[in-house]
Amino acid sequence: MSFGQGGPGWGSQGGSGWDGSHSTGPTPDWAALAEQTERRRARRRRWLMAGGGALATAAVAGIVAVAVVNEGGSQGASDKPSASLPPSESIPEDSGEPSPTFKDDPPPPPPPRDFISDRSRDKAPLSASTLYPSKKVTVNGRPYKLARTDTSKNCAEAAHAGLGPVLTRHRCEALYRATYTRDGLAVTVGIAAFEDARTAAKVKSEYQPNLVALPGGGVPDFCRTVTCRTTANSLGRYAYFTIAGRTNGQASGAGDTKAQQAALDGSNYAYARILQRGRAQSSQAAKAPQGD
Repeated sequence: MSFGQGGPGWGSQGGSGWDGSHSTGPTPDWAALAEQTERRRARRRRWLMAGGGALATAAVAGIVAVAVVNEGGSQGASDKPSASLPPSESIPEDSGEPSPTFKDDPPPPPPPRDFISDRSRDKAPLSASTLYPSKKVTVNGRPYKLARTDTSKNCAEAAHAGLGPVLTRHRCEALYRATYTRDGLAVTVGIAAFEDARTAAKVKSEYQPNLVALPGGGVPDFCRTVTCRTTANSLGRYAYFTIAGRTNGQASGAGDTKAQQAALDGSNYAYARILQRGRAQSSQAAKAPQGD
């Protein structure tokens, strides 16, 4: 009977046996065999420990996953679709509620100058009474009283030799005049209408004196044979002029600052009246119904 790995074969190779007999084969290295066996046992323990750690990690991961799913506080939370939700095809497309509507903002009114710059758009009634509607006006704190108005279809009749040909050459449609008085001063304002803004601007640049002063309504003839203060300007399709002087017949030279101020006030008033004409038409256009 023999012990150890290899069995009886080892004894057949010769050398010394357990019974004291000698055999001719080599003797097994028992120390090496013992060391090899110990290494195998150690390797097996390491594998078991590694496997146990992996299982523990998987268990922890499972716990974390459950914690995340249940974070919302639901007792029966899971990662499966809720059976209580209706299928997508059963959700109605129309809730029956009216859809919200949004009202478009109205467009801004056209610029006033658009209406007073061309005859084709300037359709509001035009007369001395629409241009000079007030019996009393105040310009920069200075009050004036309306004395008389006049309309000349032949514009040259209301202008002196220098201005008359300019108005005729550019086909003046009508010249509307008004005279205002204040503290011994009189100022005649003249507004002439043309086809368009470019024509009125040419009249301004070619201006020659003078507008004929308009007496009446308690105002005597003035600025006929004496020096007076004058202005000329244009706005849109209108050219406008003023002539101002003393009602007592005295000349109003460069040093007559009051007469000069009256001429400027008359010019400012004419500008304001023409611009107001454009604003009124712009406002009316903004209120008109808009087409679809």
